[in-house]
Amino acid sequence: MARYTGPRCRLCRREGVKLFLKGERCYTDKCAFERRSYPPGQHGPQQVRVKLSDYGIRLREKQKVKRIYGISEKQMRKYYEMATKMPGQSGHNLLQLLERRLDNVVYRLGFAVSRAQARQYVNHGFFKVNGKNVDIPSYLVKPGDVIELKEKYRNNPQILESLETVARRGIPSWLELDAENFKGVVKSLPTREDITMPIQESYIIEFYSR
Repeated sequence: MARYTGPRCRLCRREGVKLFLKGERCYTDKCAFERRSYPPGQHGPQQVRVKLSDYGIRLREKQKVKRIYGISEKQMRKYYEMATKMPGQSGHNLLQLLERRLDNVVYRLGFAVSRAQARQYVNHGFFKVNGKNVDIPSYLVKPGDVIELKEKYRNNPQILESLETVARRGIPSWLELDAENFKGVVKSLPTREDITMPIQESYIIEFYSR
């Protein structure tokens, strides 16, 4: 299935929660979810959110996480299978794998205002990991990895602006940013406490294991 390229604010309205897919716009009064928190569709604000079945609740949770991280169904199932083979709680393992994606780390460090923008930067070869070129957004970082913006991109106005506004989001404790040298270090693996989005990961595990 192709990647979704339609209006991103529509996804937030469908899930009934702000997913922060549009970067800084999500923090302003221009946010479409703040203006129109009802579901998208031709019937407008008269629509009523129907009560979901147990299956529907789990499906929506899975869809929400896919949309937050911008991944396909095939990738999501792959991460589920990896998570169930790892020691520990499968739900926590799943979120840890998603957080370790290079595009997510670039976003978390503040080099991009959204994961979609971070994915584009990685695809276009803006970053090195441990001194080596990496252009795969799904690359999984590990403790000790150094993510560095290539020198020729350090005057990019969008990246500079993003680094100035990263304080609004905050940088998780498992990452460390050296803004002066355009570098980030993975200090440790992310824990469940580092993921502040409203996610019920157990529902996703239940959806795939049914």
